[in-house]
Amino acid sequence: MSERGEVLVAIVNDRRDFAMIRDRNWYRIPVSSARKWLNKRWPPQWIAFYQTKVFGDEAYSVNYFAQVLDIRIVRRAQLFPNQPPHKRDNHRYYQLVLGPLQKRRLPILSRRWRRIVFIPTTWQKFVTAVEINDLYDDSPLEDRLWAELKRHKIPAERQEFITVENENYFLDFAIYCAKSNIAVETDGDTWHANPEKAKQDNLRDNSLTAAGWEVLRFTTSQIQEEVESYCVPNITKAINKSGGVDDGKYVARMIDLKSSGTYQLGLFDHPEGEP
Repeated sequence: MSERGEVLVAIVNDRRDFAMIRDRNWYRIPVSSARKWLNKRWPPQWIAFYQTKVFGDEAYSVNYFAQVLDIRIVRRAQLFPNQPPHKRDNHRYYQLVLGPLQKRRLPILSRRWRRIVFIPTTWQKFVTAVEINDLYDDSPLEDRLWAELKRHKIPAERQEFITVENENYFLDFAIYCAKSNIAVETDGDTWHANPEKAKQDNLRDNSLTAAGWEVLRFTTSQIQEEVESYCVPNITKAINKSGGVDDGKYVARMIDLKSSGTYQLGLFDHPEGEP
């Protein structure tokens, strides 16, 4: 298995599915979904589970994980031979055969109770993650900016999935503010070098702007060389102009870079260590 397919964080939104994971040691993923969303990050060596609102106190967090022992391609009817006929009986699924379910020492929490699709990540990120956004492993540029946002206590959602005018978009970073929201993109060099992508991104940016989002784009060199002096200050100005960050639970707050200092352990934080 490839190094980049170490851990897959998948969603579980049904107690019956979780019971199968726990008691029968398998999990299913539609073949079409794996090919669409995972690409080169397949197959995983480990799988972890993001539980949704039906799980009460464990909702919107990653609490459990298991080793992937085998992967088979089967039809739905083979997975549920004792159930009545179903319209998806002939659909193909990856059946992930799992080792015993293990529980993390501390959960990986979602600050905004967000929805996810899949999050392919590394074992190192999985064992040290405090919140969902720490898991993403798409780009070193995103990691660099994310580290600075955390250091200045600027809450952002990575790879946020939103729908605008019936179009679906993944934002590198979404920052929710009191008056308007901010989308931060880190693909600046690609945006300038590829005319076709520049055209697509222009249409996307216009749609986001029309829907009330402010879009900030940063180049590779800006993030690598000026993240503290240029990127974060501009993000901060945009946040404060938009009324301050708003997590939906507390009063919106302005960002003061002079007083934010080094990122401190907070409500969702714990030291690095075992999962």
